[in-house]
Amino acid sequence: MNHEEVKKKLFQSSQVKKEYDDLKVLYDIKKEIIQLRISQGLSQKELAEIVGTQQSAISRLESGEYNPSIEFLSKIAHALGKELQINFH
Repeated sequence: MNHEEVKKKLFQSSQVKKEYDDLKVLYDIKKEIIQLRISQGLSQKELAEIVGTQQSAISRLESGEYNPSIEFLSKIAHALGKELQINFH
């Protein structure tokens, strides 16, 4: 069974689907931060130095071990030459 088949089977449960959808935004943010960091040739330690934090904070952010504050995400965005924008749809 591949990943998509497993997802399809799990999503038969509306509760599982809702939990997945609720976490998707955070997953997408973390995924984009990792992609931006790597595309700019930065290690976690280098990004942390620019942001003014510890490498472990970047690691926890990227691994999903905690949910970052908007302030922290804004610092990350600026360190990566981006602007944090939050929209409600």
